[in-house]
Parts: sequence; structure tokens; C-alpha cells
Amino acid sequence: MDTILCDELLEEVLRRLPPRSTFSLSTADVSLVSKRWLRLYRSSKSNLRLRVSPDNCTPPSLSSFLSHFPDLTALCITIDAGVGGGGNDVSNFPDQILLSVASSCPKLAGLRFRSEPVSPIPLLSLSTSCPRLTILYISLSRPFSFRWLVFLPSLETLGLLFTPVPCEVEHVDADSKGNFDAELKLKTLNLFGIRRGDYGFDWLWKSCKNLKKLQLYRCDGIGDDTSASSFVNCSKGLQEVELRRCGSIVNDILSRLVENCTSLNSLLIYDEGSSEGLLQFITHSRFNLQKLDLRLPLDLENHHLLAVAEKFRGLSSLSLDSCFLVTDEGLKTMVLAMSNKLQELTLVNCNVETGFVTTSGQSFRNLRTLNLSYNEMLVDKEFKLILASCNCLRRLKIRGCKGLTNASIFSMFNSCKRLESVDIMNCCQIEAEAVELFVVNCRGLRQIYVEESKLSDISRMWASNKFIDVIVC
Repeated sequence: MDTILCDELLEEVLRRLPPRSTFSLSTADVSLVSKRWLRLYRSSKSNLRLRVSPDNCTPPSLSSFLSHFPDLTALCITIDAGVGGGGNDVSNFPDQILLSVASSCPKLAGLRFRSEPVSPIPLLSLSTSCPRLTILYISLSRPFSFRWLVFLPSLETLGLLFTPVPCEVEHVDADSKGNFDAELKLKTLNLFGIRRGDYGFDWLWKSCKNLKKLQLYRCDGIGDDTSASSFVNCSKGLQEVELRRCGSIVNDILSRLVENCTSLNSLLIYDEGSSEGLLQFITHSRFNLQKLDLRLPLDLENHHLLAVAEKFRGLSSLSLDSCFLVTDEGLKTMVLAMSNKLQELTLVNCNVETGFVTTSGQSFRNLRTLNLSYNEMLVDKEFKLILASCNCLRRLKIRGCKGLTNASIFSMFNSCKRLESVDIMNCCQIEAEAVELFVVNCRGLRQIYVEESKLSDISRMWASNKFIDVIVC
């Protein structure tokens, strides 16, 4: 058979194999068959993840290795710290590796470069060597300039991590010198670690006139004093905003969105916020929010949920995580108000109780995704009431629900005939026999998360025969 298959046909077969599988053959296995299969496996591969360090890799050796992957379009490289053996300059190692990538991957469209900060020189090399680059994630150090972005005209998604400096340095606002206007094609911007007073962001916000998605993580500012007006212009067309651990600027961002943005349809706030600021945002917003994701243990209360129920009745996706101050009554009122449109519901560690289940259990007829993970008070009887109306459910997560037993497994495949993905990790009262019965009887199942100790030989066989992706730990 190996001699009958030509290279082109075998490459196509390798492309169609799953990237990973618990019980069946995957691309990681076929590369071990022979040198020919290894060569064709590499030439058919379009994405790659690598972990390198100065102790086990040199830029020339990386270039040589990458040359075996002519169709590589997506690359993720993680650089570990090393002592710099073999004469490598550790301080310059990330720049050298990035230059090697630029010279070896002309078809690259997406690059995630997890390392110490890089300098503008290899970034400029990317612009000439990888003209198709549309996604880039890198680290920068202060002081910094963003002018190199104009040489990446195809870039649509940019992620920047701003590393702290050991001592205060004199900021150089290089981007404000001279009249240099630009209009970047960026649609998604992910920024990690902006400090209050950072220079250069005025030019960045001015240049992001097409921005649709903004993600801020651990930021306590949006730049220096000149950046505020530019940020307003940048925010007008935003459709998605994510604020993770940005407590000191959440109020400011929300108020600017209310004043200037009418197109927002998705909002995520994690870990820090302001109770009053959030309420003002909800009650005064002018947009039709479709997705709301909140993890505010100390800042979300019942009156916020009542405001959400009144203002955003068209929500299709609602996620609450560890919102300890909300009660059963607040959850019930909010979910009932939007149940006809709701397609995704996540209530993680929110103390889901009997009253909520009894009242809202018949209100999830359009629900496609349900996540009730880590609700330890949830028991079989209430869980069955919820599933009774979830005829369209595709994805279900009950990870860490210690009150659920084998009876809940029976309810799942009896009530939800269209289930495709299920997470039953850390459900200590669900046993191997119930898992086996579920794998055998759930016809549409394509993915299951479960402990390896709960997989019987019969479960493994049926999972393999039905091409079910089993994720174990």
C-alpha cells in the first residue's frame, strides 16, 4: 500500500487525520513510520508549536528545521530561559530566533512568539519576509514605539505584552514626533500590562480606526494624558470588549463606551470592577448587547441582574462565574426575562438552588450550551428538571458538581438527544458504569471530558468506533 500511494495522495490523507486522538491513529504517530512518511507529514503540516531555549537550539538549526515545513502558515514558539551554552547570546536570543522565523516561513499568516521582549529590527524583517501575516502576538519593553506596525499592512489581529522594567526609565514618546498619520487594518487588539502614563498609545489609538475587538489584561491605564481623546475615536466602532483584572480603569472604559459606542454586542469583565459603575453602564447603554460574561465576586448583586433583565432582553449568551453576592431570586428573574432568546448559559460556582431550577427549568427550549460547573448544591432531581426542556442542547458541562450521581447521566442521554460535547470531570459520584452506558447510548456524542479511571475497556472501544474525542486527566 505504501508504494501504491503517491506523495500527493498520502499528503492529503495525512491532512485529514485528527491532530490528536486518545484511542486512534493521529499525525503524531504516522511521522514515525518511515523517513518518507516523516517528510510528507512535515510538508503537509500547516501549523506547528515549538519550545526552544539557548541551551538546545541555535538560530541556524531552527532555520534548517523550519525549512522542512514549506506550507507552514501558523506557528507558536515559546522560548524558555537558558544559560546560553554553545556561545549563544542569551540577551539577544529572542531577536535571533524571530529573524530565523522570518527568513524561513514565507507563507506565515499567524505567529505567537512567547519570549522576552523583542526589538523593532526583527519585526521589520517580518514585514518584508512574511507579507501574508495577519495575526501576531509578541512582547515589547519600555520605552516603545508602534511605528513598525505600518510595515505590516495585512495585520488584523495584534497581541502585545508590555513587560515591566527593573527601574524607572525616561519615556520617549517617539510616535508623537512629527506628523505621521496611519490607518492600520487591525480589527482585534489584545494588550497586556499598560501602565498609567505610558507613552506612544496616542498614535496607536489614532491609527486603529477599524478596530472591532479590544482586550485589556492587567492594565491600569490606556496611556498618557494625550491618549484619552484618541481612545474615544478608536472605541466608536467596537463590537467586543474584554476587561480582565483592570479594576482601576473599568469605570472609565465603561463610561466611554456608553458615551461614544453604539455597536457593542459583547462584554466581558473579570475579577475587578465597580458596583455603581457597572449599574450606570447597564442602565444608560445604547447598544443591543448579545453576549455578557461577568466574574465579579464582590461587585455583582441582585440589582445588577434586574437591570440586565430589563435592558438586555435580547441576550443570546450569558455567563456568570463566582458571583457570590447574587441570590437564587436574582438569577431566576434575570434568566426568565431572556429565556426565549438565550442560547448559551453559564452559571459557574453561583450556588444554583432548587428555587431557580423549579421556576426556570422549562424556559431553556432554545438553549444550545449549558455550563453548571462547580455548583455543589445541585442534585439529581433539580438537574433532571433543567434537562427536561433542553431538547436542543449540544454542549453540557457539569464539572465539579459533587452532588450529581449516575442518575444524572441517565437523564442526560434520555432528555438531550443532540448532545455532542459533555464535561463530567470531578463528579465524584458518577461512576465508570454510568460513563460506559453514556458513551454507548449517546448517538451524537463527539467529545467527552472524563477521568481516565472511569473509562472501561468497553468505553474505550465504543469511543474509538464512534470517533469520540476523549479528553482525560
